[in-house]
Amino acid sequence: MNIRKYELETYELLRIRLVLKNNRTSSKVIYPELSYTITGICFAVHKELGRFAREKQYCDLLETKFQDAHILSQRELSIGNSGNIIDFLIDSKIILEAKAKRTLLSEDYRQIQNYLQATNLRLGLLVNFHAEHIMPKRIVRIEQGAPDTKIASRV
Repeated sequence: MNIRKYELETYELLRIRLVLKNNRTSSKVIYPELSYTITGICFAVHKELGRFAREKQYCDLLETKFQDAHILSQRELSIGNSGNIIDFLIDSKIILEAKAKRTLLSEDYRQIQNYLQATNLRLGLLVNFHAEHIMPKRIVRIEQGAPDTKIASRV
């Protein structure tokens, strides 16, 4: 069996399992199928490269795997005139920010929240590939004027 075909089948099985498992809460999850597929690809990239590669290497492999899975993605997309660059915009719905550092800091969460505000997108995924076991973080855009805005900015 072709390795890429096997990986695509694995992504599909992961997506189906997660959708079935979360069927009761899927109405609350933003873009469940797409985000679960992206998460599966992130796990595959981490498994292939390990935890000591550079951010560019992770992004290169992510880009290849998105193409193999027929997922529309734009890499290093500039946001307006701010000079900010998104690692990946996936299917014009989800921002994926890849990191390769010891730990994620509050500034990393604020960064992706700022990207979500600037693009008016609803969901971002933050993944630190240097962790021993990756744990993709789902970041939901905070609506302007929401009562918990101050709390979320301290994350």
